[in-house]
Amino acid sequence: QVQLVESGGGLVQAGGSLRLSCAASGNIFSINAMGWDRQAPGKQREVVAALASGGSTNYTDSVKGRFTISRDNAKNTVYLQMNSLKPEDTAVYYCTLSLTDSPYPYWGQGTQVTVSS
Repeated sequence: QVQLVESGGGLVQAGGSLRLSCAASGNIFSINAMGWDRQAPGKQREVVAALASGGSTNYTDSVKGRFTISRDNAKNTVYLQMNSLKPEDTAVYYCTLSLTDSPYPYWGQGTQVTVSS
């Protein structure tokens, strides 16, 4: 079993910052990648940021320059630092985990981020 526990969501004014955390535990032997997806009301889920085991990162265009993904390997924890938040960043944010020995990714329960204008 693999568990992903997210924290750090909340309500913030536009221009503010939040830091999301996601701790992975359980039968984790080799992580391929960790990341964050989000889903806004009435919209499809999208990949926000991803961090591969080798250190390479990817961001969706709308967050480049504002969001930073990082990871503490010793704690199997991934972070998403979100700066200059905009109302359009409002969504439920899900932590994602990809293992090298599993064909299926894992998702956390989601944490709500609300940005007021």
